[in-house]
Amino acid sequence: MSDTTRHSLDDLLAIMARLRDPERGCPWDVRQDFASIAAYTIEEAYEVADAIDRCDWHDLRDELGDLLLQVVFHAQMAAERGLFDFADVAHSISAKMVRRHPHVFGDTRYADLDEQMLAWEAIKTVERADKGAPADDSALAGISGGLPEWKRAQKLQQRAATTGFTWPGPEPVLDKLAEEVDEVRAEFASGADPARLQDEIGDVLFVAVNLARHAGVDFSQALRHANAKFERRFRRMEQLAAVEGAAFGERTLTEQEQLWLRAKQTEHPP
Repeated sequence: MSDTTRHSLDDLLAIMARLRDPERGCPWDVRQDFASIAAYTIEEAYEVADAIDRCDWHDLRDELGDLLLQVVFHAQMAAERGLFDFADVAHSISAKMVRRHPHVFGDTRYADLDEQMLAWEAIKTVERADKGAPADDSALAGISGGLPEWKRAQKLQQRAATTGFTWPGPEPVLDKLAEEVDEVRAEFASGADPARLQDEIGDVLFVAVNLARHAGVDFSQALRHANAKFERRFRRMEQLAAVEGAAFGERTLTEQEQLWLRAKQTEHPP
């Protein structure tokens, strides 16, 4: 197939099967298993999010392709073991979407979005029971332990909120955040026991996730933006220091802080 060929999904499936061929395939691809590929799957999902953050739609197309490859890779390995194949994956998600949207594909009607979300959770509860999952009538049942911890915190809070266990708005959350920060200060003042500090800092982070939830802000996206902002300003500080003839790492902390202020001003002139 030439580079100008308009490839289809069937082509991609065939390419993946060839890569995994024990005799004619790629040694690296053949050597992989579910566990070794899992980290790449997570990485590709984050790169999709990064392309969206940068509004780079050409890059987004490529990153979505990389993420699709991960799905195809896992499906191929499963097919080799006789577990399932890509068609089964497509059927499973299609059936799930139809089942979870009876208001779109059926006659069900919801009064508002809140009622729809409650119904969504009820449908998922039935699904877990149908899979033979151990009986668990907690509102927190079924939240994966494999999620990034910030995401699991968010889901725990969202699920708890369906029972009414949630602050009415951001103000009490801000108060709680200040309280938790004060407790971290107290731990440092009392000798900074590592176990206690871990516990108290964990509380700060948990409340920060809750604050983002109340603000309607995606915690992961907010943190990605903060990381990007820090990197942008740090690189600018290094550039400013280099122009003045002294490496950034050779400056005093006071001088570095002055460079930080100058870097900020270049982004937002007074």
